[in-house]
Amino acid sequence: MYPPIEPYDHGHLDVGGGHLVYWEVCGNPQGKPALVVHGGPGSGCTPRQRRGFDPERYRIILFDQRNCGRSRPHASDPATDLTTNTTHHLIADMERLREHLGVDQWLLYGGSWGSTLMLAYAETHPTRVSEMVICGVTMTRRSEIDWLYFGVGRYFPEQRQRFREGVPEAENDGEVLAAYARRMSDPDPAVRAKAAHDWTAWEDTVISMEVNGSPNAYSDRPPLALLAFVRICAHYFSNAAWLEEGILLREADKLAGIPGVLLHGRFDLGSPLENAWDLAQRWPAARLVVVDDSGHTGSDTMRKEVQAALDGFAT
Repeated sequence: MYPPIEPYDHGHLDVGGGHLVYWEVCGNPQGKPALVVHGGPGSGCTPRQRRGFDPERYRIILFDQRNCGRSRPHASDPATDLTTNTTHHLIADMERLREHLGVDQWLLYGGSWGSTLMLAYAETHPTRVSEMVICGVTMTRRSEIDWLYFGVGRYFPEQRQRFREGVPEAENDGEVLAAYARRMSDPDPAVRAKAAHDWTAWEDTVISMEVNGSPNAYSDRPPLALLAFVRICAHYFSNAAWLEEGILLREADKLAGIPGVLLHGRFDLGSPLENAWDLAQRWPAARLVVVDDSGHTGSDTMRKEVQAALDGFAT
């Protein structure tokens, strides 16, 4: 990765409804604009994400999606209303940020949930996207959500049972995620802390077999960041991200003029390789790279492929 770098500009963008979205810019002010779209949803951007870009050739833009990271109000506070935090609101925030920073077109880079948001934005505003680099392709279809929280449990039945027992009020699997979302909005901090622990224990289980990955990647967060992450995840996934089922794949023809690189770990249990394969079949301008030693949280090989893709698009 490139050496650590600090922003030369940053701020909070008022996107309406009382929401202030944090943004920052680093690298070359005259360089190729690139936007980092973080995962989660609710993870927030990190200093490490600045380092995938050549700072001499890129104008690197990062932002924290609504209610997480340094954006305000913060989802860790149960009084924060998430009603106006949906995929469509985030698309509008990205477009407002582009206009605020005077960007005509930008490269989009991200993965996991970030890939869903990138695809949704690019299919809504295709003329504003120059290229895309995606790691760990997800499209947040209901089938993908069901696999991540229930189907993959065939490999981890004991842990799946513990995740299920975290919300005994849910009468069936279809009610589990919504039950977690309600618990994450409970005024009792003990209820929220227990729900966040149970949720991230399951997420960590799904990535636990990744030899070259990052163990405990979900639970290893500061307390307030952890609460916001789980609350926003449960909010989004219990509502299927407010996306019509399969729409991102079905409308992938809108990406026809956008070059892309899809990077996916062969051993990604949470988001099976089939997702990236299906998207690549519908997006001829995208190149699929399967990383054989990687799962969802990456590997050195995955990071080198990301670097190569971003360097390749730098000119």
